[in-house]
Amino acid sequence: MKVWRVVAADVLLGIRHVSHNTLALVGLSAVVSAVFLSGRADVRHQLEEQVLGWLEQRALARTTLADEAAPSDILLAMAEPEAITRATAMDPAELNRQQAALVSWISRRYSVAPEPISRLVQEAWSVGKKAGVEPTLILAVMAVESGFNPFAQSHVGAQGLMQVMTGIHRDKYEMFGGRRAAFDPVTNLRVGVQVLKDCIARAGSLQEGLKHYVGAANLTHDGGYASKVLAEQAYLREVVQGRKVAFNAPLPQPGAELPAAVATPDSTVNAPQAAAHPAAPAASGAVAPLPAVAPTVAPAASEAPLVRRVEQVALAR
Repeated sequence: MKVWRVVAADVLLGIRHVSHNTLALVGLSAVVSAVFLSGRADVRHQLEEQVLGWLEQRALARTTLADEAAPSDILLAMAEPEAITRATAMDPAELNRQQAALVSWISRRYSVAPEPISRLVQEAWSVGKKAGVEPTLILAVMAVESGFNPFAQSHVGAQGLMQVMTGIHRDKYEMFGGRRAAFDPVTNLRVGVQVLKDCIARAGSLQEGLKHYVGAANLTHDGGYASKVLAEQAYLREVVQGRKVAFNAPLPQPGAELPAAVATPDSTVNAPQAAAHPAAPAASGAVAPLPAVAPTVAPAASEAPLVRRVEQVALAR
């Protein structure tokens, strides 16, 4: 046992001496090299160029690898898990049967995704109940005005889903952060409903309120705007009631008479009893009456320039 201890001690002692001597030799070599290079500028420059070339090659290799991995690296750098909170969308399965039927029909009729339409339908029911405006009227106005394009803009400045004249109604957007909120679908819907409600209340009837909304209050006709909105609303009501409506069902042309289903008494005008109606139909199956009202928003981009200008003048007063 003593023999092994003696051998181990000798080995460790030898390793220590060798290490010390090696470090001494390395240090001595470094000193000699430094003295030698200090007197040989040509050798020093050559070594510097070799080292610099090696560093450049290493840097180039790293840059090439970074470029090849750029797409995934950039996406990773820009990852924003909370971005989902900015999306105006929801699962259609969260809606009741009547609302889900509307989503399916609107989605196919206007070639838009069901998830954002689901959110708009839900909001139309919520805002419609508070404002006393029938949700199908709100959706019909959006359909005729913008075709459910939240970024639509007319040649006179009407913007968003309900084509509100942002410049004229800028005060209504202040509580939502400013004029750019017009391109937030939910905000545009809320402001548009208020404008629509004001128009109907000012005009005294739904059809006249729509005429005010489109800016044709001072004209003898509205170019068929009210007829289109009411016809679209009639289709939406049919869908809510569970009836089949063709996705390409036509809207009346300017000058045409309203369909019988549309030319009914003003059930959508804001009246005390109308505001008491529940806004959303019961999920059990029975279709509850829908609220009603009127707004003052700008017309669809397809309307004649004259109509838009009249609206701009009328609303500015």
